[in-house]
Amino acid sequence: MKRLIYIMATGIILTSCGADKQKTVDDLISEGNLTELLSKRKELSDQQQSTTTKIQQLDSVIGSLQGTKNLPLVTTVVAKPIKFNHYLDLQGDVRTKQNVLIYPEMQGILQKVYVKEGQKVSKGQLLATIDDGGMSSQVQQLETQAKLAETTFDRQKRLWDQKIGSEIQFLQAKTNYEATKNSVDQIKSQVGKYTIRAPFSGIIDDVIKDQGTVVAPGPGSEVFRIVNLSEMYIDVDVPETYLGSVVKGKEAKVYFPVLGDSLTTHVRQTGNFINPSNRSFKIEIPVPNANGHIKPNLTARVSINDYTNEKAVLIPSSMISENAEGEQYAFLAEEPNGDNESVVKRSIITTGKTQFGMVEVLSGIAEGDYIIQEGARSVKDGQKVKIIN
Repeated sequence: MKRLIYIMATGIILTSCGADKQKTVDDLISEGNLTELLSKRKELSDQQQSTTTKIQQLDSVIGSLQGTKNLPLVTTVVAKPIKFNHYLDLQGDVRTKQNVLIYPEMQGILQKVYVKEGQKVSKGQLLATIDDGGMSSQVQQLETQAKLAETTFDRQKRLWDQKIGSEIQFLQAKTNYEATKNSVDQIKSQVGKYTIRAPFSGIIDDVIKDQGTVVAPGPGSEVFRIVNLSEMYIDVDVPETYLGSVVKGKEAKVYFPVLGDSLTTHVRQTGNFINPSNRSFKIEIPVPNANGHIKPNLTARVSINDYTNEKAVLIPSSMISENAEGEQYAFLAEEPNGDNESVVKRSIITTGKTQFGMVEVLSGIAEGDYIIQEGARSVKDGQKVKIIN
């Protein structure tokens, strides 16, 4: 009995001594003994390799027992035709055909200005008057003479209708009346040139000359600038290669970066002249401006619908690869079985237009095909895969 106790005590002591000799990784690092560190690293590496091998053996047995295979996982999308609108992105400037400087027709002192900057005016509205140098009083004198000539003519005509008097007297009275009337009309027309009126409805953008200034016809004597903001349009240069696709009536989306605003309109007019300097033609796009925020010369980004496919197959550009011959291809998956397992098929495709990262596929992919999306870069032609969506 004593011998048994002795043996057990001796084992416990030896075990304790062995435990004392077993050093942790932290102990080895703190001691900094290179030989022991290398030995410990080899020991742990051997343990890791052994563990990995055992895990692989377990996976193999588990897979054979469950009847499944360790297949690559992919996701797919089904090809469905949709309407595809392609847009040509260009830049243009806002313009208006009714943005003019108003000049006086006659020389004189700017007698009165009736409008101010920012004021809305109607076509024909009086904007300013110029001193006519007394021509208005001449009009009154001629009008008096014209009334007398008219009265004389009326009396002479009544006598002539009654066969009283000579034909010469009647014709003289008629000629005098018509001549006097024409003189009145002519001088009124001259006096009218001493007034400045709005040529169209719009806004007085600038009053250039002050009241009391001497003005005259010709450059340098501009009195007003008037702008019509309701008849705005965008002038855009389009490359000649789009001559057949950018035509009248095509949809156009307009964005104004400064205003942060956008609108949808249509091409109103296309030019018939190719500019030889930049090989482009002009188009005109009307711009509704109900609130008046859009101004002439404002920069605009224009997207014009130059191509439409009613039944297009579109896929992300990230799903397309290219082989050594320069051919583009995508990976398709055959109809999956009950376990969502399928076989990869590489399909050479022909692409068309590109818009917002989506590519139009003209051939190589048909409606209903399963296109591999996630995992497309890691599969091969003929490989078995598992579809997880």
